Amino acid sequence: MYVVGTAGHVDHGKSTLVHALTGIDPDRLREEKERGLTIELGFAWLELPSGREVSIVDVPGHERFIKNMLAGAGGVDLALLVVAADEGVMPQTREHLAILDLLDVPAGIVALTKCDLVEEEYAGLVEADVADVLAGTRLAGAPIVRTSAATRAGLDGLRATIDDALERTPAKRDLGRPRLPIDRAFTIQGFGTVVTGTLLDGSLEIGQEVQLQPGGLRGRIRGLQRHRTKVQRLEPGTRAAVNISGLKTEDIERGMVLALPGNLKPVRVVDVRLTAPRILSHPLAHDAGVTLLSATAESEAKLRLLDANAIGPGESCWGQIVLETPIAVLPRDHCIVRTPNETAAGGVIVAVNARRHRRNDAATLPQLERLLAGSPEERLIDLLASRPLAVGAIATSLGIEPAEAAKVTAEAAARALVVELGGMLASGAWMNQATSRIEGATSNYLDLHPLRMAVPREHIRSTAGIDATVFDAIVAYACSMGAIEERGAGLATPGWEPRLTPAQEAEAERFLRTIGEGGYSPPTEGMPGDELLAYLTERGLIENTGRGVVFDREVYGEMVAKVVRHLETHPQITIAEVRDLFGTSRKYAQALLEHLDATKVTRRSGDAHVLRAGVEARR
Repeated sequence: MYVVGTAGHVDHGKSTLVHALTGIDPDRLREEKERGLTIELGFAWLELPSGREVSIVDVPGHERFIKNMLAGAGGVDLALLVVAADEGVMPQTREHLAILDLLDVPAGIVALTKCDLVEEEYAGLVEADVADVLAGTRLAGAPIVRTSAATRAGLDGLRATIDDALERTPAKRDLGRPRLPIDRAFTIQGFGTVVTGTLLDGSLEIGQEVQLQPGGLRGRIRGLQRHRTKVQRLEPGTRAAVNISGLKTEDIERGMVLALPGNLKPVRVVDVRLTAPRILSHPLAHDAGVTLLSATAESEAKLRLLDANAIGPGESCWGQIVLETPIAVLPRDHCIVRTPNETAAGGVIVAVNARRHRRNDAATLPQLERLLAGSPEERLIDLLASRPLAVGAIATSLGIEPAEAAKVTAEAAARALVVELGGMLASGAWMNQATSRIEGATSNYLDLHPLRMAVPREHIRSTAGIDATVFDAIVAYACSMGAIEERGAGLATPGWEPRLTPAQEAEAERFLRTIGEGGYSPPTEGMPGDELLAYLTERGLIENTGRGVVFDREVYGEMVAKVVRHLETHPQITIAEVRDLFGTSRKYAQALLEHLDATKVTRRSGDAHVLRAGVEARR
């Protein structure tokens, strides 16, 4: 599906031309009909000679309604610039033309309207003037078709010219991330909430759960319409109406974007390559207050120029725009920047919610250039520079189709530029940095705790600052590179073995002998330090209950076996019964039972303890 959008000065006959072409009156508001002036966006559709059906968005031409025009221009595949033959090029003609340039609209046609009101020779002069104005713009050399809605002259030729231009215009891409910038929301009795807009970047189906951003409202698609025809599925590029259950119309605002849950997030900062139109009357200065518009969204904002102090007519520079209210946009979207009185600049968003950049930073500016004009592989490496990303999110993050993303990823992986980590993708450079951090955290811990066999994994993860979702995969990679090795549930540097000093060996022998002789009631005084206790525990020589009571490992095994045998013939056991079973004191009986609970041998039931299911088979 394609969308054709009108553009042009007020009262040059845009709506009248659309009505003549389609038979549909796009002026839907009573105020518009009374004033003969398009205020809001209007919509119609048209079947072309090839059988191709296109949507038409009719936009207002009056300068007071320029923001409504911008809402309609987003998502347009072909601009139909309307110029009245009896007036020629006017101020809004030039501003709309500048906006089409800034939005990078793929194609354009000029409809010279009201030709029935002028002589043939005069129409020729206006046509030549229009061609001059188009020079140097995206519509340079565009076909100019003379028409009259009153006499219907030229309408067939205009339909054929639109058909021919769209034949050479790429179809909307399916990036697997459907989103519909909302331009209207209303209620239909018996159906509920309906929103309209132009579907971008993916398909929608009845029954899908959807989310509106900003705001996070959730609902479910109850029905879909394309050109007032019910459909089960909508393809990208479709002018659509979506009936949503679970949402109230009064909660929905123009500028929200309908998408699948999790595909969009509120955005408060955008990095953008800005270009000022040649008709700009006053330079746009650093730190200026502006209005940012993208698709149907709008927000007041502060503009920070990153490589200039001001931007003049026809000039370009990098900017970071901080928004007062969040909007929902993605990299590669286009935007317009307006001051109170004019369209001041526009361009391509290359990053969203980025950190604050230093001005004229030697590292930042080249990176922004790569995000704008770099190859998909270069942008992939930049994307993964700071963190891994899910493989399934690569295509949408780069703004390319899944097949191209898979090819780019495979080629980068073959050259070791990226590494796949169980469904995640990381750059080779980031992986090396992460591996170094893990290796350093492991080594530092063992330096401080030389008697430990291994380092707890969670300590390394938090110290190295690595997200839990990718930690295990990075550990596996680091082990494969020989940087670390796994030791049970922990990690260690390769070949690491704790070594006791002669004094520590003597202390360990004394302690083991003492608790061994103590049997079921080992002494609790004269304990070695925590490091030596941990060493003896890891070696399997003792069982530390954590309550100041440490048993000889063999003695502990005997005690566990006796408790289990008791519970195999009795429903429960109490502290008093354990005390009597081993001829010991309450202190040791309580420490033993609480440790058995902690190690999942027993569980507490009131004042007693019962055997956990399955323990019999293990003992």
